[in-house]
Amino acid sequence: MSGDMLNNPDEVVANSSQKPQSHGNDRLGVEDNSLMQACWGRVNQRMRKDIGDAAWRHWIKPLRVSRLEDGTLTLEADSTLARERVSSQYADRLRVISSAEFSDVLPVIRRIEVRLVNGQQAVPNKPHRLSDQSTAPKTEFSASQESSDLMAGLDPRYTFANFIVGKPNELAFAVARRTAESEKVAFNPLFLYGGVGLGKTHLMHAIAWHIRQQSPSRKVLYLSAEKFMYRFVRALRFRDTMSFKEQFRSVDVLMIDDVQFISGKDSTQEEFFHTFNALVEGGRQVIISADKSPTDLEGMEERLRSRLGWGMVADIHPADYELRLGILQSKAEHAPVKIADKVLEFMAHRIVSNVRELEGALNRILAHAMLIGREITIESAAELLADLLRASSRQVSVDSIQKRVAAHYDVRVSEMFSARRARNIARPRQVAMYLAKNLTSLSYPDIGRQFGGRDHTTVMHAVKTIDSLSKSDGQLAEDVQLLKSILAG
Repeated sequence: MSGDMLNNPDEVVANSSQKPQSHGNDRLGVEDNSLMQACWGRVNQRMRKDIGDAAWRHWIKPLRVSRLEDGTLTLEADSTLARERVSSQYADRLRVISSAEFSDVLPVIRRIEVRLVNGQQAVPNKPHRLSDQSTAPKTEFSASQESSDLMAGLDPRYTFANFIVGKPNELAFAVARRTAESEKVAFNPLFLYGGVGLGKTHLMHAIAWHIRQQSPSRKVLYLSAEKFMYRFVRALRFRDTMSFKEQFRSVDVLMIDDVQFISGKDSTQEEFFHTFNALVEGGRQVIISADKSPTDLEGMEERLRSRLGWGMVADIHPADYELRLGILQSKAEHAPVKIADKVLEFMAHRIVSNVRELEGALNRILAHAMLIGREITIESAAELLADLLRASSRQVSVDSIQKRVAAHYDVRVSEMFSARRARNIARPRQVAMYLAKNLTSLSYPDIGRQFGGRDHTTVMHAVKTIDSLSKSDGQLAEDVQLLKSILAG
């Protein structure tokens, strides 16, 4: 393994040719192995909460912890598909969680390595024991160490050429392309936001790749907000904040993905605020992504929210049917096995949550076709994707909730957005907000926006009111239960 890779704390190695080695008598003792497995068990459960049951069951649960040595946690995967998916999508989060949960075994986990074992259980190496903590290798923070890591974690598949454009994302694509192609600062900052799996990270990576190819002399730094915080905390730990500041404030383009991660983290926000100001005032490009618009980022300082909304804010909406089908067709064109158009159409109709889940469903279909060798039909696809289809069938839109509640209480749909406070109007509106919170995955601010731009505290009050009244008002409880059954059915 090269020295550069060892010096890179955020590197993810996906090695399909090298199997974990057996070291004869250098096996884990029963107590050490139990400790490592217990730590991994806690990591597993935290990942389950973070990414949801379906993704956890398919990608994280089958992994096995192999060894912990020299700051590297090695995991075993049984398929190339699993190895690649974990390496590209989950390794960063795994490393951060593992660093916390394995702290009793090793103070710092710098890398996650995912290896393909083809079903063979390898004998793991011995990890650092608790008594060895004083001699465990420490990684000093320095700007020079990080300089070769400016664009670590970028996925080569995420380019503009591979991004499928449709009405829901055309504005975000256009401003991202314009920003990448402009020699001068186009929008500062460029702020991309949207729900999970809609393409924010793809566009961020595409911008970075395009700038790197078009203007290789420009210094681009891409990383997640989680990594930004990790490096800042590490700089504090090693009392080397000057190197941290020099690195982040000397770039031409700073790209921070998922900035909502630093919500509520005051010290990190303070440093990010000053870094942001220094770059913008110096005419450097700043590009940010988040799951909400700047004004809706809860737990973020007002002055920071204000600055994040200074430039161009572009929303990425959920993919419609045409865009979902286009994405599936584009992916299927390069697949090693052919998937019938009718199967792709079936998937585009039924899986409506987000693009990431849609691509995951296609990968599952392709893996089955390659391993089993049978043609995929609509019936077999429905069986393979039963869990995803059930989840999609339970999804309800706020619009359908508003229409159903308005019809039930015999009020106009427009009253859901009005400012009228008469009880015969306010109560149905509160019921609709309550159902929106219980039957959708939207946040309080998201729901408030769809009820005439109301504040999130209004939605919270409505949810608490209906929840409380349902316990004492039998008629209201019956109405709510009936509406739930109709909408969720």
